[in-house]
Amino acid sequence: MARAALVHLLRSQSKQLSSRSFHSGYQLCRLGARSPTPKVNFNSAIPVAAAQRRWASQNSAAEDNKISIGPHRGGEAVEDEKDGSVVYYGPISSTIKKVKLLSLSTCCLSVSLGPVITFMTSPDMNVIVKGAVASSVIFMSATTTAALHWFVSPYIHKLKWKPGSDSFEVEMMSWLATYIPKTIRFADIRLPETNRPFVTFKANENFYFVDAEHCHNKALLARLTPQKATQESAFKNL
Repeated sequence: MARAALVHLLRSQSKQLSSRSFHSGYQLCRLGARSPTPKVNFNSAIPVAAAQRRWASQNSAAEDNKISIGPHRGGEAVEDEKDGSVVYYGPISSTIKKVKLLSLSTCCLSVSLGPVITFMTSPDMNVIVKGAVASSVIFMSATTTAALHWFVSPYIHKLKWKPGSDSFEVEMMSWLATYIPKTIRFADIRLPETNRPFVTFKANENFYFVDAEHCHNKALLARLTPQKATQESAFKNL
């Protein structure tokens, strides 16, 4: 009897649990059916996308304006808007200045700190040997600095010429990497009588170099090398 009562109790409890789960699932389905589906307003998303595109275009235009600000030193011979002058900029002027400043700084450091470091690093070394090492370091640094200045001293960093004028202005670089203005007359220009590299013409016992590939004003280039232009025209006529 007790066993039959226990089986009857278990069956009744299982029926109650199944009925409860069915009713709860049915209520959830009804709630899901009653709740409205959210609608996406595509008309409101279009102005946001347009505003984002405008913002991106404005940022790109601002970056382009930032890049284009400042003087153009690309080695081109351009006309000045103020007086119609032709202005030529050396294409590697900024690079030469940076290299010269670096060479000068290393030369100053080697002269000032070279002997101190040499005498402090090896206390057991002979004083004569230390002096020879320090002198060698100073000599090598000074030699390289002087060779660099000799090599790039003819380079014209800026040239300004007004068409019809018999002279032009140039900017050269000194030992201390500063620009020195000079005025040169076309009548003083001569072809260099030496095999020194990077020399275009000679004037007043000084050598000057102009990058012919970046000087697109043919009239100016012809006046800077008059004899060479005459020789080339003679060979063409032959």
